[in-house]
Amino acid sequence: MMKHVLILSVIILSGACSKTAVKSGKEVTEEKTVVITNPAGKGEKILVELTRGKSFYYPLFAIWVEDSSGRYIQTLYVAKSVATGVFRMGKEGKNWWVEAPKRAPQTLPFWAHKRGIQASDGLFVPDSTTSVPDAYSGATPVRGFILESHADNHLPLRFKVMLEINQNWDWNEYWTNDRYPDDENYKMSCQPSLVYEADINLKSPKETYPMNPVGHGHYSGKTGELFPDLSSLTTALQIADSIIVRVK
Repeated sequence: MMKHVLILSVIILSGACSKTAVKSGKEVTEEKTVVITNPAGKGEKILVELTRGKSFYYPLFAIWVEDSSGRYIQTLYVAKSVATGVFRMGKEGKNWWVEAPKRAPQTLPFWAHKRGIQASDGLFVPDSTTSVPDAYSGATPVRGFILESHADNHLPLRFKVMLEINQNWDWNEYWTNDRYPDDENYKMSCQPSLVYEADINLKSPKETYPMNPVGHGHYSGKTGELFPDLSSLTTALQIADSIIVRVK
């Protein structure tokens, strides 16, 4: 396995605000967390700003870059728990859940399969031996955030910024808790991960690029397939109110 230089990512609270709603004629703003990853990257600076929606409740994220044909280039950010395979609520203790390693292929399966690194148990989700370097991971934002990251090297003129998001235990009328009664991974995921995409064309650069949902991942992470039909998703589509990409 290729060795990586580990660069600790930094997470700080920012005073940057963006419009989220209007109540009684007054604009309501949300203070966002600034997440900084891969500051030593020599390529383009990429900013991803997520404004949380009304269903936002501790979701997990991965953000990465692909070429225009969909081939994985690199990860920009992934939640620390997914990056290491160690979750804060990894297993049940005497009185409550405790931090522990956990295999959770249902969490961000599209990103995990795109990354293409398989652990010894056959899963593509990272574990202690296939973890994502610290430079590209960080704690999970608990509110809207702005990711500031850099590509390792200069990117092609046409590329895609991708984001996958998943929130546990978000049942709805279609994704019910008894839909797949023998699948333990599904019971944790409920509505499957949602995948967003922004197409970047540096030949005709724009100030901002909106990210739009393009499909969902496998309900229990068994494959890296992208399912374009989003008609069965409800609250999963309301985790983010808007996601905007800027490239510098």
